[in-house]
Amino acid sequence: MGFLPGIESTDGSLPAYERVFAVRPEVYAAWRALVAAIREGLDDRTYEVATVGAARALHSTYCSLAHSVVLLGSHVDEDGLRRILAASDSMDVAETTGRDDAVASFAAQVAVDAPNLDEGDVAGLRRHGLSEEEVLDVILTAAARCFFSTVLDATGTRSDPVLRDRLPSRLVDELTSGRPAG
Repeated sequence: MGFLPGIESTDGSLPAYERVFAVRPEVYAAWRALVAAIREGLDDRTYEVATVGAARALHSTYCSLAHSVVLLGSHVDEDGLRRILAASDSMDVAETTGRDDAVASFAAQVAVDAPNLDEGDVAGLRRHGLSEEEVLDVILTAAARCFFSTVLDATGTRSDPVLRDRLPSRLVDELTSGRPAG
């Protein structure tokens, strides 16, 4: 157990999200198993983009910060992250020009407006090369993020300092859309 891959606590403490689940470790174990099963169908980049798209739409500062750290560490630069954030804010798959943007936009819509998804939205993902299985995996990623982000926000959980420390302050400000990051 521990922080996301590549994100280590500086003081050896448990991350805040693990402390939340300490009273229900079986739920946390089930969560980890669910995420592992979902991730089997997606490459790491697509999983992280979908997660940030959903977290952003849910106004989950904690999850937006955590998964943006992962994206910046392995997959995109700051401009790429900003494009992903803008795409998730727009929730308009038809207007996207790249795979990351389409995934983020679609995941955001799944998270907050699933009843209004239509074949055009799915076709937008297919246009960017996603298979039927990958489309479902993006849906599963966004739906799973709804659970986790909601639990963290409902319990008043704030992001860990290590997350804020790994990002430029201007990005922390841009990623703070719900519960304060401090």
